[in-house]
Amino acid sequence: MPRPAPPLVLASASPQRRALLEQVGIAFSIHVTGVAELAVGDPLQVAGENARRKAAAPVAPGALVLGADTVVAADDAVLDKPADRAQARAHLRRLAGREHRVCGGVALMRDGVEVGFAVEVTHVAFRALDDAWIEWYLDTGEWRGRAGGYAIQGAGAALVTAVRGDYSNVVGLPLARLLELAPELLAHGPD
Repeated sequence: MPRPAPPLVLASASPQRRALLEQVGIAFSIHVTGVAELAVGDPLQVAGENARRKAAAPVAPGALVLGADTVVAADDAVLDKPADRAQARAHLRRLAGREHRVCGGVALMRDGVEVGFAVEVTHVAFRALDDAWIEWYLDTGEWRGRAGGYAIQGAGAALVTAVRGDYSNVVGLPLARLLELAPELLAHGPD
């Protein structure tokens, strides 16, 4: 009989994070925290601190809380979720024809005590994008609510020429790193 996974609480409203957890069969519930997130600073520190803030939100006693954050960085500057189409256009122009980093923070806490933490970095290369390419992508509307103004798992895949590192990190949650921190999240083997 498989061992039951510990109760996991995802401290995020991200549909991408939910889909990634479901994809590998991790049982979880959702508790959206609404904590204030950093948007400026060293990208690795921003991703890590935001993940920790989310994981620290109080939930049911004994629950394992997963906080995660995804930061897109170009020239060590954080490209946050665009406020509007103009900002999304500026983000895409900055990423066009070059490589950038996606920093994914993961924090696991139980009763306010950190039990796992990591920041994963994936390198993503974009094709050269002229105005027609950029406007095509902006017309999809997919940039809304996306770090860096794109979604690699959707039409944004057409913008990408290479990914070096964990693809799931670019989608929104570095699964390999999460499972290194908490392999017990997967149902496995008999007792």
